[in-house]
Amino acid sequence: MSTSILSVKNLRLALPDGGDRRYALDDLTFHLQERKILCIVGESGSGKSLCAQTVMGLLPKAIRVDGGEILFGGRDLLKADKEGLRGLRGRQIGMIFQEPMTALNPSMRIIDQIVEVFEAHGLLTQEERQAQAVKLATEVGLPDPARIIQSFPHQLSGGQRQRAMIAMALALEPVVLIADEPTTALDVTTQAQILKLIREIQQRRGMSVIFITHDFGVVADIADEVLVLQKGVVVEQGTSGDVLRRPRHDYTKALLAAVPSGIPPFRPGLGDKPVAISVANMRKTYVTGGSLFKPKRTVHAVKDVSFEIRRGETLGIIGESGSGKSTVARLVTRLVEPDGGKIMLGGEDFGALPAGSLREARKRIQMVFQDPFASLNPRRKVGLSIADGPIAHGVSKREALQQAADLLKLVGLDPRSIDRLPHEFSGGQRQRIGLARALALKPDVLIADESVSALDVTIQKQVLELLEELKGKLDLAMLFITHDLHVAAQVCDRIAVMRQGEIVELRPTKELLNDPQNAYTQLLLAAIPGKSGDIQHPVL
Repeated sequence: MSTSILSVKNLRLALPDGGDRRYALDDLTFHLQERKILCIVGESGSGKSLCAQTVMGLLPKAIRVDGGEILFGGRDLLKADKEGLRGLRGRQIGMIFQEPMTALNPSMRIIDQIVEVFEAHGLLTQEERQAQAVKLATEVGLPDPARIIQSFPHQLSGGQRQRAMIAMALALEPVVLIADEPTTALDVTTQAQILKLIREIQQRRGMSVIFITHDFGVVADIADEVLVLQKGVVVEQGTSGDVLRRPRHDYTKALLAAVPSGIPPFRPGLGDKPVAISVANMRKTYVTGGSLFKPKRTVHAVKDVSFEIRRGETLGIIGESGSGKSTVARLVTRLVEPDGGKIMLGGEDFGALPAGSLREARKRIQMVFQDPFASLNPRRKVGLSIADGPIAHGVSKREALQQAADLLKLVGLDPRSIDRLPHEFSGGQRQRIGLARALALKPDVLIADESVSALDVTIQKQVLELLEELKGKLDLAMLFITHDLHVAAQVCDRIAVMRQGEIVELRPTKELLNDPQNAYTQLLLAAIPGKSGDIQHPVL
């Protein structure tokens, strides 16, 4: 029988006055067992990350503990002083943070950041610290570890940065590891590698792990126990098999029902609908370096890419980071100029238009960006952000604002929110605003670049349904860029698979998912988390 190594009892975190609820966490109780992985699941705002921050003693000042205890090694961590917590962090409890690019120091090499962990605790000689850094980099699977840890964070891929974060968290061999959404922004293959790595290290070192996520596919792959949070309250907890196969609470059922099934819905044929956009042999090459001390580096970002999209059709482009997906989007919209190839928008040679004509033609092709908060001006009311495009093309401000209100209603938001600022909306609402802004110029082609990748499953489902509804209502052609094949299955008529700048397979969605021909497509499908069949999609 397992022994509890960390116990959270009746934890209550008070929020500042004026919010939508009084407590961030209300009467939270759970027990982390030795050598087990506990997954904490819930949507944004459920209190998942605040739970981890409280255990680590890193709670924001605006939030205060209003009761409860966190027991570890016979002591209550909530009563520990700063020195006690500093000695505990890393040595006894390690943490992998959600966004490695933010958590890592951009001005320090990876090796120096790993070495710093030992320095902070006064452990080992400098030579031993360096050797241990290489050993840790090897253990977490960094390629050519002695060389790569001499790099700065921006010189590594997302998966490599996450592996560096794991190396730092494991440096002092903690008995408890907290992983806060460590795979959220990663490709399916990289995500599968990180999940396998965490599981292997956990078993090899005999650690206990708290794994925070909103992805039930990840839960199915890694969890021993599951705890479901809704607005700071535990609504369900139990073994992974019980929660995933036999959910009891309506909220858990709703989360599971929102997980994309990967089974394409029936799609009627497009008949003889006209081609909205066609791309032929598009190319883009980047050359970097070329200085006295740095040789030239040539990257063929996009190589002879060709496709067409009809009115009312959605073409998905999938692939890993660096495959060229987003570069294709920027080339098609001419935010970046291609080195060669042809882009036909309707019957017009969009790629050959001079600057004067390009501004007017751009109305016909618009983009919804991945991060809605970063793409909206934080100091500008959302109504004006939506109206800016029409105003720039000669529509009066009064008329443009009325259209903005109508568009907010179209995407499922209250038209009266036209005078609010972006920070006053949730992530899903901001993505709807980004969609309204893209539709303001009445485009023929809509490009959605990873537009749902950072959203919770229920919000993601709502946005996907909205995109599908608007595509049919407005007869749009849509280019849908994603790294999630399950999501692509729900909205795409056809899917193009990209690898290293090339399209390696382009087929109707159902055919591609049921019988992938290319080995790389097969690899992507095999790496999707939760393929074991553990996740049930209950009928509500």
